[in-house]
Amino acid sequence: MSEKSKSLVGGISVLGLAGMICKVVGVLYRIPLADYIGGEGLGIYSKVYTAYNMMLTLFTVGIPVAISRMVSHYVTRHDPRNARRVFGIAAPALAVMGFLGTLLLILGSGYLSRRVGTPETRLGYIAIAPSVVLVCVMSAFRGYMQGHRRMLPTAISQLIEQVGKVFVALPLAVLGMKRGGPGMGAAGTLLGTSMAEAVALAYMVFAKARGRAAFDAMEQADIPPESRRAIGKRLLYISIPITLGGCIVPLASLIDSFMITQLMERGGMESAEALVRYGLYSGMVLTLINVPTALAMAMSTNLVPDIASGVARGDSDYVARESRTGLRVAAVVGFPCSIGMSLLARPILYLCYGSSGRYTPVQLDVAAELLTVSALTIVLFTMVQATSGILQGAGKQRIPMYTLLAGVICKVTLNYTLIGIPSVNIHGAPIASLVCYTVSMAPNLYFVAKYAAGRIPWKTVALRPLLAALPMGAAVWALWRFVFTDRCLHLGRARLLLAVIACVAVGVVLYAVLAVAVGAVEKEDIPAKIRRKIWR
Repeated sequence: MSEKSKSLVGGISVLGLAGMICKVVGVLYRIPLADYIGGEGLGIYSKVYTAYNMMLTLFTVGIPVAISRMVSHYVTRHDPRNARRVFGIAAPALAVMGFLGTLLLILGSGYLSRRVGTPETRLGYIAIAPSVVLVCVMSAFRGYMQGHRRMLPTAISQLIEQVGKVFVALPLAVLGMKRGGPGMGAAGTLLGTSMAEAVALAYMVFAKARGRAAFDAMEQADIPPESRRAIGKRLLYISIPITLGGCIVPLASLIDSFMITQLMERGGMESAEALVRYGLYSGMVLTLINVPTALAMAMSTNLVPDIASGVARGDSDYVARESRTGLRVAAVVGFPCSIGMSLLARPILYLCYGSSGRYTPVQLDVAAELLTVSALTIVLFTMVQATSGILQGAGKQRIPMYTLLAGVICKVTLNYTLIGIPSVNIHGAPIASLVCYTVSMAPNLYFVAKYAAGRIPWKTVALRPLLAALPMGAAVWALWRFVFTDRCLHLGRARLLLAVIACVAVGVVLYAVLAVAVGAVEKEDIPAKIRRKIWR
């Protein structure tokens, strides 16, 4: 593997590890949060956060990726002056858009709360509004750093966001519950999120200032500076399709927040129960799904500047090699996460949320059934993110937009069809998501082969990781089914924790051994110190 390939895997490792830690902290944070504000509070929180995430995606998906890609292009050509000009144009634009988004969320809080059918969400929209401008500005700094292949500042800022939520948002949630019930508790949580984003932004400003000397010392080729207008046009040309594509999935989630509870009510379910079930799905299941998908996001973030640098040099062999590496890593991560979480859905749900007494066994079993199906989307989402990153880096950013749009149309159609059926209700949502990502993934893979990877070696990319994951899944299933059994669900959190840890540990070790044995993981993917101990 080339040094550049090692850089790709290393970059994925840095952001992926930080992302995993953040998601684990997020899950651990959601456990007491769910205990404090209950299913109704989780439903309120999820409805507000979905709208916020949609607005944030609108402003912070396309331009930061464009910054990363353009900065990587200029750095590859030894042109740091134009790289700095990209940041100088994009950062103020993001600040203005973020301010308008914050203002819009505050002024539109009443309208949004009426549209989602939950008046208690109004304070939550106001509490989360400052995060829009803060994250917009921070995303400019992240894109600039990532363009220089500096992933650590982004990783640290993500950790600051999550840790801040634990130490600020949870106390505010408790205070809000005491003062005004679930609606106020959710608003306190969201206000804590805004405060955590402010601290993370302050760190990114510091990190950029600290690295300025290294950036300024870069070799400057004899290249004339581009006009601000030309750079601005390129930013828009690259970012608009990425923004539109990035908005599609959050838009689908926003539509879910509007339609899922109403469809269940139309099917005969009481409104309170419909809100609780939506809270179980969005607040518990999707939170757990987001833990392993952090690696997918890290992969996409690294692939964009990596592929863009190869395109800038005109090195098609490098682009093909890195594209195949990205697809292989996506499969190596996605298959075991999907299979393992699906098989251990029930013990994981009971471990995280079963000891508080706030949720009934029926509610936990519903959430476990949802997670069993939803976990299968992990490998699909991972591949969609990897292929999207490759295509964006290769200058084909419109393709992921169209494929995701096709997938989301299928998702919304299936949601409308399935959730309104009383015997299906909320269980239609994960089925629709499976179809959504499958429809998006298939054409993405075709276009990655056409424009970047060449002929994809499916034996290496998909078959070997699957061959390693299936025996791992069988071992985990047998261990839980015949050794621990469902009796552990009711023997206390400590015993259940030990059982889950044992199953996960066996799965991880077995998968690692099998992945190396069948060639799914190559020796060069493993850090040198560990590699020397294994292959002496």
